[in-house]
Amino acid sequence: MGIAWPAFLLAAVLEMLVFAMVDPGDLHWFGQPLAWSRQAVYTVAFFVFWGVTAASSALTALLVIRKTED
Repeated sequence: MGIAWPAFLLAAVLEMLVFAMVDPGDLHWFGQPLAWSRQAVYTVAFFVFWGVTAASSALTALLVIRKTED
């Protein structure tokens, strides 16, 4: 939980910041309009943000553990 909870909170903040400036209806993929609903874009983006921030937190925790072992 020391990794998942902070990552969840940061993903929520990133979601708000990104979609305050980006309209999911205007997104394109390889030149074609994205055929997903707005809710699907919000959901997928949230889980991507959560995964990236969790990976960052986990890497930080791993490096701290390894440093203290030396």
